[in-house]
Amino acid sequence: MLFPTTWTDTQMLLLFFIVFLLVFGQVKNRRPKNFPPGPTPLPFLGNFFSLDHNQLHIQLTKLSDKYGNIYSLQLGGIHFVVVNSYTMVKEALVDQAETFSDRPPNAVFQKINKCQGIAFNNGYSWKQHRRFTLSTLRNFGLGKRSLESSISEEFNFLRQAIVNMNGEPFDPHYVINNAVSNIICSLVFGRRFEYTDRRFLSMLNLISKSLKLEGSQWAQLYNSFPRFMDLVPGPHKEMFSYFQELHVFLRGEIEKHLAEWDPLSPRDFIDCYFSEIEKRKDDQEAGFHSEGLCHTVLDLFMAGTETTSTTLLWGFIYMMKYPEVQEKVQAEIDRVIGHSRQPSMADRPNMPYTDAVIHEIQRMGNIVPLNVPRITNKHTTLGGYYIPKGTIVIPNLTAVLFDETQWKSPHSFDPQNFLNTQGEFVKPDAFLPFSAGKRVCPGESLARMELFIFFTSLLQAFTLTSPEGTKPTLEFEFGVTLCPKPFRINASPRIQGHPKTVPTKLGA
Repeated sequence: MLFPTTWTDTQMLLLFFIVFLLVFGQVKNRRPKNFPPGPTPLPFLGNFFSLDHNQLHIQLTKLSDKYGNIYSLQLGGIHFVVVNSYTMVKEALVDQAETFSDRPPNAVFQKINKCQGIAFNNGYSWKQHRRFTLSTLRNFGLGKRSLESSISEEFNFLRQAIVNMNGEPFDPHYVINNAVSNIICSLVFGRRFEYTDRRFLSMLNLISKSLKLEGSQWAQLYNSFPRFMDLVPGPHKEMFSYFQELHVFLRGEIEKHLAEWDPLSPRDFIDCYFSEIEKRKDDQEAGFHSEGLCHTVLDLFMAGTETTSTTLLWGFIYMMKYPEVQEKVQAEIDRVIGHSRQPSMADRPNMPYTDAVIHEIQRMGNIVPLNVPRITNKHTTLGGYYIPKGTIVIPNLTAVLFDETQWKSPHSFDPQNFLNTQGEFVKPDAFLPFSAGKRVCPGESLARMELFIFFTSLLQAFTLTSPEGTKPTLEFEFGVTLCPKPFRINASPRIQGHPKTVPTKLGA
C-alpha cells in the first residue's frame, strides 16, 4: 500500500511531493515578522532570475524607489537585506558598527581560502590579522610620507613606459595596474616587478578576471547552490582555477623568502609574518600559519592593486571626456608645483580643485558598488525593521555615492560636489568609497596617497586625449569592482625631460 501500483498513483504521488516541497520551501523561507519588504521570490530560486546581474548595483538602487531604503531579497534559500541611502548605511556600519562587523559564510571563499586571511575572516582570527597587518605595514611606511618617494620613483618607471609608446594610442590597463601593484609589492614582497615581466602581468590579468567572476551570477549561483554547482561546468570553475594559479605564484614568492629569512632583519611583510608564526605557535585560534600567510598576502595583493588602478583608469576616461576639467587641473599643477619637481602630499592642501577632481572620480567611478556583504551577529532593528541575527546585509555604496539628498550634482561629473562657494575643498560625510565602520578598507591611507601622486604626476607630465575617431565612453564591466570597458588613450608629453623626485626622509 505504500508504493504506487498504477501510472495514476505515480502521478498523484509526484504531485503530492511537489506540493509538499513548495509548501515546505514557503514555510522555511517565510520572512520574519516586521522583516523588510521586497519582491516576491520564486520557490527555491528566490529572486535570482529577476535580477540583472550585468548592472546589479543600478537595479538594487532602483528597487529602493518601490520598496524603500531597506528591503529584502532571496537568493536560493538565503535572505538578504539591501541597505540604501547614506543615512541608513551610516546607521548600520557606524552607529551599529559591532553588530554589522562580521562577514557572512561564503561558499566561494570557503573553497578558495577557507575564509582565512583578512577579507572574509571573522572573530578573533580576523581581529588579530587586521591588527598585525596594519601595524606591520605602518612600520614599512603605510600612511607615512616615507612612502611618497617610492610612489614618485615608481611614477618615473610608468612615465618612461608611456613615453616608449611614441605617441601611439595604447591600452593603459596593465601599465597602470603594474605601477600601482608595485607599491603594495614593495611592502609585501620587498621588491617591484618590471612592466615586461610576463609572469607578473599574467598574475595581474588573473586578478582582473577573478574579481569580475566573483561578482558575476556564476559566483552568486555557487554561493546559493554550492553542491550542485560543483557538479556542473561553467565560468565558476575558471574562477577557482585562476585563484589556484595565484596561490602557486604567491607560494613561490613565500618559499623564496623563507629560504633567505633572517628573523633579526625583516625586509617586508612576509618576513614579519614568519616571525608572527613563531611567536603565535601556542595560539592556534589566531590562525597564523603558512596557509594563513598565503591568503593574507593574496588579500593585500588584490586589494592593493585593483581598486586604485581602476580609479586611475576612470580618471583617464573623465579627463578625456571633460578636457576643460583636465586643463583646470593642469593649470593648478603648473601654478602650485611647476615643472622642476614632482608632486608631494604637502601640495594637496594648496590644490583644492585637483583634490576635488580626484574625489569626484572616486565617487563617479564607484569602484566597489555593492561594498562587501556583512552579516548581523545579533538581533537588531534598522530603520524600524527587525533584522535577525545571521541576516546577510548588502550596504549599497552606489545608493550612498549618488544619494540625491547628499550631493549637489549626484548624477553628473562635477568637482563642485567637493568645493564650497569660496573654492575650498570640502569632503561631504556621504563620501564612503572605502566603506565605513570596523571593516573600513585598511589600505585607505595608501590609496589616497597613490591617487594624488600618480594622478597629479600624470597630468603634470602628459595631456590625455582620445585616439582620433573615438570618444570616451562610461560603459562598465560589473564585478566585485566596477571597471571601465577596455579603451585606448593618447598621452602627449607636456614637458621635455622630467621633474626631480621630491626627497623625503625615511620615517617622516
